[in-house]
Order: sequence, then structure tokens, then C-alpha cells
Amino acid sequence: MIDTALELIWKNSYGSVSVDDICKAADVKKGSFYHFFPSKVDLAIAAMEESYRETKPLYDAMFSPASPPVRRFEQMADFILAKQAEAAAKYGRVCGCPCASLGSEMAGQEEGIRAKFEDIAHRQERYYENALRDMVAEGLLPEATDVKVLAQEIYTYLLGQIMIARIQNDLEPLKRDLKPGLLRLLGIGELPSQPV
Repeated sequence: MIDTALELIWKNSYGSVSVDDICKAADVKKGSFYHFFPSKVDLAIAAMEESYRETKPLYDAMFSPASPPVRRFEQMADFILAKQAEAAAKYGRVCGCPCASLGSEMAGQEEGIRAKFEDIAHRQERYYENALRDMVAEGLLPEATDVKVLAQEIYTYLLGQIMIARIQNDLEPLKRDLKPGLLRLLGIGELPSQPV
């Protein structure tokens, strides 16, 4: 049910997907839905957490200290583009980030969704903070760099690029701009491609 809800909300919107739609697509009775989730909001929050849980092992690998810190960001940009291309091929449109789409639609109306989005954002920013600290240690960034603020700027940049791709339903600007813009935020030029 969680996977079904995540998929339906991701490719459509929270407001356009009803509990009946979710139950029908998941092939469960409405009573079963309410046995597990008091409301659609509770299911949406569980779906956001599941989305993060599914990508966490990939982020753990991409941001492994075994990789040079700049390479970690490059791998993440490649992952984002591949994930968006995969979703576009599957659904026939650019879907953006499921948590960001849900958050931007519902955070002003549902405190639980806003809080879950903020929680997930902070967890992702911690990956960036650690890589930025390593960049500072390697002399790639000034010692005075506020890694927390820069991590938030990176997160905002990535989210903005993904949301614009969804709004325009076009991956080309994402392909063109995501990695070079990220590297500019890091204060470096694009590096030669390296095997993952």
C-alpha cells in the first residue's frame, strides 16, 4: 500500500489521488487501509519515509568516504539524472522528487508532511556536510566555509533543478545544468568523467 501510494502521488499529486484510488491500485479493501493508517496524510508520511529508506543505501554508497569528496557530489548528480530519466521513461513525464512534490503541495496544510519533509531534508544535508568537511580538510574549500549553510544551499539548488524539470516536463535543462551548477556551488570546474 505504501509503495502504491508513493507511486500514485509521485506521478500525479496528493490532491488528485483518493484513498479509493490507492486501495484499488493496491488491491486492498478500504477497511484494511484504515486499519493501518488513520488517514491519507499518515499514509503519505509513511510513503515519504519509505522513499528515503529506499534511497539511503544508494546515498551511503555514493557518499562513502572511500570516494574523493567532489566525486561524491558528481555521483549524486549522475544518480539524480538517471532516476529522473528512469521515471520519465516509465510514466511518460518528468516526475521530480516524490518528497519535494508532496511537500510543496501539502506542507502549508499538513504539519506532519511539512515536518517529515524537513526531517528528510536534514538527513540528506548531513551527507553533503560530511563531504564538504572532507573538501575543507583537503584544502578544496576555505577553512572558514560554513559547511552547514553550504549543504543547505546545495540541497536547495538540487531541489530547484528537479522541480523545474518536473514543471517544464523536460530533462534537457537538468542534463545540461545540474552537474555544472553543482560544481560551481562547490567552487570548482567540471572534472573529467571517472568510472563509478
